[in-house]
Amino acid sequence: MDPKRKEGRYDRIYEQLADLLKKPGNDFSKLSTIAALLHHKMEYFFWCGFYLLDSDELIAGPYQGPVACQLLKKNTGVCWESVNKKKTVVVPNVHEFPGHIACDSRSNSEIVVPLFNGLGKVIGVLDVDSKDYNSFDSVDAAGLEKILSLFTPDNLTIN
Repeated sequence: MDPKRKEGRYDRIYEQLADLLKKPGNDFSKLSTIAALLHHKMEYFFWCGFYLLDSDELIAGPYQGPVACQLLKKNTGVCWESVNKKKTVVVPNVHEFPGHIACDSRSNSEIVVPLFNGLGKVIGVLDVDSKDYNSFDSVDAAGLEKILSLFTPDNLTIN
């Protein structure tokens, strides 16, 4: 997708989510709304969802797409890289990423954005996969980071 067009789409999704996330609902319903809207509005998003930290483990949270890995091996893969570095990680070709966790063999590129609580602590990640190589860039990173800034709970309880 053309960068300007992509930027405009993220801006529209941001505005839509800003309105939707003001409505009543718990944290899981809000994360579900984010995942669903992104998955259905961005045609190159093959899988889109959250992995949440629970007792120092990353477990599948709300998502859209094929079945997810339920638990991600500690300190392995793109999601843990994002958690540990506390920054967005863009992977043009997941097959070249050391320790990549292949939940679905059709995934070829990935972006992972850390999810912070209101106190600045990483509580999980937004993980997005594409069937195409080189799907994600700095426009995706900026757009997704801005969208996640709409969701900053003080404490997200998993269990």
